[in-house]
This record gives sequence, structure tokens and C-alpha cells, in this order.
Amino acid sequence: MSLLPRQLMRAALPARGSCNLNLLRPISTSATLQSSKKHKSPSLGDVTPQSVTAYKSNLKTYREKVKAAAAKEAAAEAEKVAANNPGTVKSLLYGSAVGQQQELEMEQSYGKVLARGKYVHEIVFHKVIPSKVDEYVELIGEVYPKIAAEKGNSVHLVGSWKVEIGEADTFVHIWEYNGYAGYHKTLNTLSTSPTYQAYTNTLPNLIQTRTHDLMQEFSFWPTTPPRALGGIFELRTYTLNPGNLLEWEQHWRRGLEARKDLMEGVGAWFTQVGSLNTVHHLWQFADLKDRQEAREASWGRKGWSETVHKTVPLIGKMACKILVPLPWSPVR
Repeated sequence: MSLLPRQLMRAALPARGSCNLNLLRPISTSATLQSSKKHKSPSLGDVTPQSVTAYKSNLKTYREKVKAAAAKEAAAEAEKVAANNPGTVKSLLYGSAVGQQQELEMEQSYGKVLARGKYVHEIVFHKVIPSKVDEYVELIGEVYPKIAAEKGNSVHLVGSWKVEIGEADTFVHIWEYNGYAGYHKTLNTLSTSPTYQAYTNTLPNLIQTRTHDLMQEFSFWPTTPPRALGGIFELRTYTLNPGNLLEWEQHWRRGLEARKDLMEGVGAWFTQVGSLNTVHHLWQFADLKDRQEAREASWGRKGWSETVHKTVPLIGKMACKILVPLPWSPVR
């Protein structure tokens, strides 16, 4: 089944940088989400020297494609702008229409100032009963790909992961909707789906708790499209002191630039409904050693220590989880 009869043009983040490029990104991930009859719960034990080597090779190929696409887009944009207005270089640098619009938006809501606005993301946490983990993985593995592939839904599954270090027996899922209208449309469609009804009847028997928050992605860090690099993931969650979100964004916009060649970013979001004043950053690494080396190297980059110095006072609390992707996860 396919999700929608069209493809969406998506600005995907070169995961270690903040330069956008346009990629044709199908909201349907039916080609990526292939279910097997039996779904195995992943673990850190699946990480091997061979998988680390494969991750680095996949990452190199991915970044080369990102760089080439970005260069092509920049050249096309420059040609278009030059054709329309010979004096565009000056206007782009000083008082461009985009810049003026951003200044106007600074007086509006955080959501409009900070977010790209087109998409709404949902982050779901399931705390599973330990003895029910295998049954849970089997259920999710059968149902989630079908939800993402259903033609009437306006949703895309960013990824599904299992927490390996942090809250044990916890699973994290991130969904991407075509705005709030797409969110409501998807819920309405699911309400009449026999598959979803069976899922909602079974799930409470397998979990202890569940949490759903609606988020938006930061404008400087669009969520990556589906990719299969391998490795592990780190979900960092920051609860900010109220009123500090805009300042956080300003510092992290610069901080990401310092880390862009060292760490592979997946996405960054701030909550709009649910646990307010919460920010999530998702990173991808070959393994824990790769993570350690990248974080240590960050301190040698200009601007990173300043980012840390200025953002720490904004934080009420923070948490870190090490995740491994589930087999059907589009980002894995």
C-alpha cells in the first residue's frame, strides 16, 4: 500500500551541517518499511567491528550525495536569482525579503519563529512490560509499517527505536504528519481501521505507560529523510526553564555549525503540545566509541565551548538515551 499518490519536496538536512537541500522525499515509506513474519528485538550486541566499518562507508556515500545535491541546488538558485535581478547579491546579503520576513516573525509565536512549520512531529514513548517485549516488537512491527503505508493517512514514520541505555524496555517512535490537518486526518482514518482497532485493543496488555507529545522541528535542523547508515542513536532530551526556548535556538544554531563535521544529526524538535519547554536532539553514531571521540573532538572546535557555556544555564534538567533501531525503521 502507498500512503499518498504524490511525492513531497522536502528540504533534508545534511546531517552534520545546517545547509538545506531539496530532495524528492516520498511521504510513503512502503519501500523502506518491509515487514518480516518475525520481528527480532535489536540490542547493542548487534554492533560489531564489521557494522562499524559499514556505517562509516554508508555515511561517506550519504554525505557525498548530500554535498552534490546541495551544490546543484545552490547553483540553480543563484542562476534563478541572477536572471530575475542582477543586483541580487547585495539584496541577499543586506535586507533581503527573507531576512525582512524573519525580523517580522520575531515578534510572533515561538512556533512560527523557530519551526519550519510544514510538518508536525509526534514522539511516542512506550514503557513495555519486560516479559512482553518480544510480543510488543512483533505487534509494532506488523502494524506501524501498515499505518505508514495506508493511502488515507497523512503520516510518515521517521523511525522506531529501542532504548538500550537509559530506561530499559522502553521504545521510542517518531511520526511526521502533514501539519495539524494531517494529524487529524490520520487519526480520523485510523478510527475506522480494523488493523488499528485490533492494535489499540492489544497494546494496553503489553505496556506499563505511554507518552505522546506533539513537536515541531527547528528551522535550522530539518529531520533527515529515510536512510540506512547503521550504527546506534543517541536521544538527548532537555527540559528548559520557561521562557528560554528562543535563546536556546539562537545558541544551538551556532553550536550545530561547530559540530557539523563531527556528529551525524538526525533531527531536533521542540514540544508544542504535551511536555512543554522540552527539546529533543537525535544523533547517529557508528558505536559508543565513535560517540565518545566525536564529543571529545567537539571541544576543539571554535564556538562549541561558548554554546555549552550559554545554554547550560537555560536547562532545568537533561537526559540521554542510547537507542538501537528496529528492523523496519526508515531511519536506521
